[in-house]
Amino acid sequence: MITSNKKEFTLTLKAVNSKDKLNELVVKENGVTSLISEDKTLYYFLNDKPCLRELGDSLEAIIKSNKYDLNVNVESFASKFKSEEAAFQKVVETIMFAAHKEFEMKEKQAEPKSINFLFDKKFNAIYETSAIKMEYLNFARDLQDLPPNVGTSVEIANRIAAKAKEIKEIKVTVYDKKQIESMGMGLLLSVNAGSSIDPRVVVLEYNSDSSQKKTALVGKGITFDTGGYNLKPSNFLDNMKFDMSGAAIVSSTVMALAKAKAKCNVVSIGLLTDNRIGGKATLTESVIKSMNGKTVEITNTDAEGRLVLADGITYAVRQAKADRAITVATLTGAIAIALGRWFTGTFSKFDEFHTEFENASKKSQEPIWRQPVIGDHLKAMQCSKIADLANSEPGREAGSSTAAAFLDSFAEGKEYIHLDIAATADANKRGRAPMLKTMFELLKK
Repeated sequence: MITSNKKEFTLTLKAVNSKDKLNELVVKENGVTSLISEDKTLYYFLNDKPCLRELGDSLEAIIKSNKYDLNVNVESFASKFKSEEAAFQKVVETIMFAAHKEFEMKEKQAEPKSINFLFDKKFNAIYETSAIKMEYLNFARDLQDLPPNVGTSVEIANRIAAKAKEIKEIKVTVYDKKQIESMGMGLLLSVNAGSSIDPRVVVLEYNSDSSQKKTALVGKGITFDTGGYNLKPSNFLDNMKFDMSGAAIVSSTVMALAKAKAKCNVVSIGLLTDNRIGGKATLTESVIKSMNGKTVEITNTDAEGRLVLADGITYAVRQAKADRAITVATLTGAIAIALGRWFTGTFSKFDEFHTEFENASKKSQEPIWRQPVIGDHLKAMQCSKIADLANSEPGREAGSSTAAAFLDSFAEGKEYIHLDIAATADANKRGRAPMLKTMFELLKK
């Protein structure tokens, strides 16, 4: 349970540094906590030049292992940083993340300890906004953590729709297989062809200011990725349930914006299916017609995410009439080699749009790193002898950039950003729902 300025617990977490008058038993090492029972205080020591990212990592570990109901003196942390507002946001959002009861199916389940935040009313607006963001970020994480036998395309679509319908300002549309066929989403259907479970497309629309550019958030929702006939080796099947992270994140972003009553014009498109082998599964070297009419040779059935996203971008541009689009996907292993787990890779040919997004990422405190997208990357994807595009370049060069170029070719000249979250979507077998906070900051007015 999370509360603010209400019930006080016996023990309080408080930040201190060398400038404070300290009990001699307080360990003066950065990030170390010292429980002083007579003070009823758990002291968290910060060095004189603290780092917000290090603080977040440390606090998350402390709260996840915490065995006490705690008051958290948030201002004691905020006052130690140049920007009190940024530090306040970091502490509150990190603790809300760490204190969330994570999804599990165990016979006996432990409840997380309660947290009561203590802070001055000048921080009320930041706190209320953070609480909304974290409610839906944690919802997205719970969807990510579903095992694939539970978190099917149908079940995830139902859960997203049910959650979205709690907010009357959101228009909810869920397309079934027949409707997807009638729209001509051939690429999505080709990925679904080997599955016994029908695909779903979940569209959430929120428009509180039609004067704003309409932004489409398109999310990859592969509920489990075997690789299809280009079957993954056993060790690469680990964590493939997280391949639907993009769909959960974009849907939850729209819900958070609507709950916050943000002034924006936004639509999310979550494309949900699994990718299996089977008697009807799409064969390598098949040629498939996309929703916008381009033909794609399937040179690798394990490059399926870009296929569903391509049809999703076409829906965004042609059906939803979006002015600009952002795709969110666990798309390429190459991005993990390039950036590791520390940054989400961003790709865009539109400098002004990307600068706006980068500024939002700084405010949300989610690190990104821009990667190149040039004409030669698209040429590499035009290598098919019989189709407009191949879905996978023949070599191993710039795999993340060529994938982004493939997607950009479906944006029909609209402003476009691609976010590759393959290395940041999950950690330690748990979803983390990255980029939700950044897209929230980008769009809220």
